[in-house]
Amino acid sequence: MNICCLLVVSVVVSGLVSCATQAQVTANTEEASVIPGIFLETEPRAILPEGVELRQISTIGLNVTKISESFLPRLYDDPAGYCTIGYGHLVKKARCDGSEPREFLSTISEPRGSEILLTDMSMAELGVMANVTAQLTDGQYAALCDFTYNVGVGNLRKSTLLKVVNAGSFDEVPTQFRRYILANGKVLKGLKDRREKEIELFFQGLPIPRAVIPEGQEPALVDIRKGE
Repeated sequence: MNICCLLVVSVVVSGLVSCATQAQVTANTEEASVIPGIFLETEPRAILPEGVELRQISTIGLNVTKISESFLPRLYDDPAGYCTIGYGHLVKKARCDGSEPREFLSTISEPRGSEILLTDMSMAELGVMANVTAQLTDGQYAALCDFTYNVGVGNLRKSTLLKVVNAGSFDEVPTQFRRYILANGKVLKGLKDRREKEIELFFQGLPIPRAVIPEGQEPALVDIRKGE
């Protein structure tokens, strides 16, 4: 299978089919592929109670993350100067210089990139399970996992999004997702697109509530690097 084939990832959300083409991968990487916030956490990982198994994200949910992160088989420096590979996997918090693990010095396959992403995603899954008290469908869980992977567990924990989810106020969920579209103070189209995919995933099979927000009372936008 050639590289172009490996870079095509399909996702079905709310009956719609989206394809991440080579051009989309390049655009995503250039504009919005900041290192996932889950790698910037300084606090210890959550620990599940004894006997509780980690709930894994659905295939459809994982594909949303794949499209948003984009797959690159070679090492590259992300916009923050961090050495990265595959689906946004952080190799080290420094530029690539040839001292990276041998496995990453040439190229990795898309299946290997998916394996690494599954391992990385477990950090977000733990964060969601440890902080969300509401009962979630597979789509809701996957949407929150992708969000947490992007912004980090700490920012999930202090978010209004978490509060409205735990309160069962799902009609407020779209508005709260749409606040997280800034990175380093700049609105990114890639983040806006990602939030819309998460909203579609959260309300998979259900109508998406239409928020009615009085003029002048729009909630403040949030930087994914700072949180609320």
